[in-house]
Amino acid sequence: MSIFTPTNQIRLTNVAVVRMKKGGKRFEIACYKNKVMSWRSGAEKDLDEVLQTNTVFVNVSKGQVAKKDDLSSAFGTDDVTEVCKQILAKGELQVSDKERQSQLEQMFRDIATIVAEKCVNPETKRPYTVILIERAMKDIHFSVKANKSTKQQVSRAGSCEDLTVADEVSVVNASVCPSLQALEVIKQLKQSIQIQRAHMRLRFVLPAKDGKRLKEKLRPLIKTVENEEFDDQLEMVCLIDPGCFRDIDELIRCETKGKGTLEVLSLKDVEEGDEKLE
Repeated sequence: MSIFTPTNQIRLTNVAVVRMKKGGKRFEIACYKNKVMSWRSGAEKDLDEVLQTNTVFVNVSKGQVAKKDDLSSAFGTDDVTEVCKQILAKGELQVSDKERQSQLEQMFRDIATIVAEKCVNPETKRPYTVILIERAMKDIHFSVKANKSTKQQVSRAGSCEDLTVADEVSVVNASVCPSLQALEVIKQLKQSIQIQRAHMRLRFVLPAKDGKRLKEKLRPLIKTVENEEFDDQLEMVCLIDPGCFRDIDELIRCETKGKGTLEVLSLKDVEEGDEKLE
């Protein structure tokens, strides 16, 4: 996409327009493609790397620059940089129908990949392939929610406490939170196929004086105890639901005042091989 702006004779190429309606008027900024989401996720910190030009427009394609009075009235300031930041944070990224469809298809694949990476058949402990998860998502008529905010998606998918540390990294790097939508997919898929979050394998070591007391508090959070030794300290290897990791970590740190240790042995306890979808 190339836009010619006759007001300043600058040809803007590879433009991504972010638009905001405020105070009854339309304001737009011209950004580099793929940089808007990097800015919103915090990956990009340099505003100059995001904006094609430090200018607020009424219409980017026509090169119509917004008046300072209009900026002051709508945003409470005529500081162009500050206004650009507000539009970047809250404005709507304009994309063509073709680009939007491509993004939705890519996000659909991303969500299916996340589900396949984190889930297994609970009966066989074997993972599903991405292709089979995609097929199952189509069977339940799942549609990607590209325009929903993080808060809205959390309310549907479950609280952020259901995410592990690895999930949270995915959320930060995702343009519209595929990890959160993946949690929603898992809940919906349970109605049609045998699927659950793969268990995490942990090892924790607790001081003897805290071992017996903490063991009782930890028991409801543990799915399976694979090995347990209690001599001068309690050492246990166990399987847990990923959503319980934060509670276990906090419990051990607080109750032992930092003397207990917690180690993640594996993020996903599975039997190798692909599970066939019936």
